[in-house]
Amino acid sequence: MVVAASVVVATGAVAGMLSAFDDQRGPDQARRHEVSASPRLAPLPAVPSASSSPTESASPTPAPVTSAPRTPSPTPSPSGIRKKQERTTSVSSRLYRHPDSQVLDWVRANSGDPRHAVIAARIADQPAAVWFADYSPDTLTARVAAVTSGGAAQGRVPVLVPYAIPGRDCGGYSQGGAPDLDAYDAWIDKFADGLGSGEVIVVLEPDSVAQAECLSAGERADRFASLARAGRLLKAANPRARVYFDAGHSGWNAPGKQAAWLRQAGAASPDSSDGIFSNVSNFHTTAAEAAYDRRVLDALGGPAGLGAVIDTSRNGNGAPPDGAWCDPAGRKLGRAPTLSTGEDRIDAYLWIKLPGESDGCKGKPGTFTPSYAYDLASS
Repeated sequence: MVVAASVVVATGAVAGMLSAFDDQRGPDQARRHEVSASPRLAPLPAVPSASSSPTESASPTPAPVTSAPRTPSPTPSPSGIRKKQERTTSVSSRLYRHPDSQVLDWVRANSGDPRHAVIAARIADQPAAVWFADYSPDTLTARVAAVTSGGAAQGRVPVLVPYAIPGRDCGGYSQGGAPDLDAYDAWIDKFADGLGSGEVIVVLEPDSVAQAECLSAGERADRFASLARAGRLLKAANPRARVYFDAGHSGWNAPGKQAAWLRQAGAASPDSSDGIFSNVSNFHTTAAEAAYDRRVLDALGGPAGLGAVIDTSRNGNGAPPDGAWCDPAGRKLGRAPTLSTGEDRIDAYLWIKLPGESDGCKGKPGTFTPSYAYDLASS
């Protein structure tokens, strides 16, 4: 059956749809796990009058990347890598808000807009991931270091998203990335050089595993080898880095199939992985994702310390019943970003997709669209 997946829209790329097919699931797989309360967003500021119709304006400086929902179609190890130790203490619960983003640009430039207070309080004030989607190896280390050093200076944890795997988006609207896997391996080397020594979360290559159906068996094996290498390298470069691998989402691949691919990509090894991520740029409920992620982790095996992080940026109302993927109406913000979920094996709720950055229907793909942001924040 065709099911909704995630679409990742890079700078200069166009948002779009591609398809994959979900394995048939048994009744036990459809059962949702109850998730307890987590930090909620602050009360809304005053809502502007419905009669106002302010002029739209996109951010003057596009963000490195944005991510949106879609229908799925779904190397040698560096030396001196330390074995991952069992977690004995929880990481900092404070996430970093990078000062350069499209929503912050819009907030600074539009203080008189009647939507300003809602967007500023509900979206701009929240920490979100920083994407690295363009293949610019000469400047990559410095750009990564700017984010990690900013987080370290504040004692906060940045979330980084490397998104440059060759064959990205299976040649769809978000295609791009490194020209080949050798170039990608060198690009990841430069990315790792900017990680510093503070706490950092790396969401490694959205869709790179869940969407691998479009590759031949040989191509898939080569990609997974590069991903495993990337995980080992990132954790060797900064032992405090926490690296998570792509698990798609609860409406995509069956847990066993996803886990088999993740195992090939190194996600079960403590030398390369801290676990999995799901729901990037999608809308599935936190409860559905937590239940799905636990099933994937169970099937994956590996050490007990492996966990999952969930993108909750736009899942407050769950996925649209019709499978709409492009800025669907009626969605709202999900749980606030936190590293303290109170849920077994769920390490964090993150805003990986920045709410308000359009999938391409309510605004230009990848740009901040105030009307869409306001709809999400005021629903």
